[in-house]
Amino acid sequence: MESIFSSEFLTVKIEKVFTWYGATIEMEGTTETDYTADETPMISYLNVHAVLEGRRKRSKASSTNGPDSSQGPRVIVVGPTDSGKSTLTRMLLSWAAKQGWKPTFVDLDIGQGSITIPGSIAATPIEMPIDPVEGIPLEMPLVHYYGHTTPSVNVELYKVLVKELSQTLERQFSGNAEARAAGMVINTMGWIEGVGYELLLQAIDAFSVNVVLVIGQEKLCSMLKDVLKNKPNVDVVKLQKSGGVVSRNPKLRQKARSYRIREYFYGIANALSPHSNIASFSDLFVYRIGGGPQAPRSALPIGAEPTADPTRLVPVNINHDLLHLVLAVSFAKEPDEIISSNVAGFIYITDVDIHRKKITYLAPAAGELPSKFLIVGTLTWVET
Repeated sequence: MESIFSSEFLTVKIEKVFTWYGATIEMEGTTETDYTADETPMISYLNVHAVLEGRRKRSKASSTNGPDSSQGPRVIVVGPTDSGKSTLTRMLLSWAAKQGWKPTFVDLDIGQGSITIPGSIAATPIEMPIDPVEGIPLEMPLVHYYGHTTPSVNVELYKVLVKELSQTLERQFSGNAEARAAGMVINTMGWIEGVGYELLLQAIDAFSVNVVLVIGQEKLCSMLKDVLKNKPNVDVVKLQKSGGVVSRNPKLRQKARSYRIREYFYGIANALSPHSNIASFSDLFVYRIGGGPQAPRSALPIGAEPTADPTRLVPVNINHDLLHLVLAVSFAKEPDEIISSNVAGFIYITDVDIHRKKITYLAPAAGELPSKFLIVGTLTWVET
């Protein structure tokens, strides 16, 4: 399948540097804060890696006995906002890659997005250590577009997409003993209370997680141990939060999201040249997922109000409301396949000409889109 995901690497922000033997660091420009720490949780992080490495080796050795016996570690990293989840995830993936494994990275953090743009849940194999500057190399990631930066907009749709991604990975693992043994590392959102906690439990179940790493939250760790106590194959481990983690306010988070979107189209340091394309309204079909009543009022009990269907496909008229929105290009062959299909990439709407019935969009590559079906959410971007 053709993909329009950017072929460039995606950037990650360096928040701390660790060395086992000592080092001299030279910095250019200004930093928000810089210091040398006396304490570090790196030893405990490395111990976790050693345990996971042992499980991978045992899984590979027993792979001849069938898929169930060759299941490698499936790790989920949880904790509050700005606790270092993404950093620990990258370290565990990189250390595994250094040992010759190809673990699968699953990113459920729609607020920021480590694999592709925000508003998406995605998975990709990691074949080499992640460069702290150039980020995660992409070939053909599995991406489902949720379209919003918080699950609260449509919680049920978020659950459905998580389940779709997990089922796709399960099918891939069933025919690939190497991928099963390498396992996966799952990054999550910082929403850990109420519905956020419910979504964590759903992810643990959907991906058949067997290792839960809780960063810097005693209460969350206790809650998870209690609710998972009937699953002896699931280990819940509390880890210390790194002192190098930087808290970000909403303004910084929004700025980071805008940077991620720009990076998708233009690459690091404007290394890519996206293409401006024009299409007729009749060539494209835009859908929003969620909306419209599940049942007409006449079919409901007296006094009951119709509620919106969270997975209903709603056709969207092409008009000026689409300006500055980021749309996903679905691999679906038919509209009813949109939710279950992953996406080929994203486009950015720059102009809508109602009179000529033409729409202008920015895409990473020239030529026709891989599909005529587009998904719209609330993800906006103003190019600067």
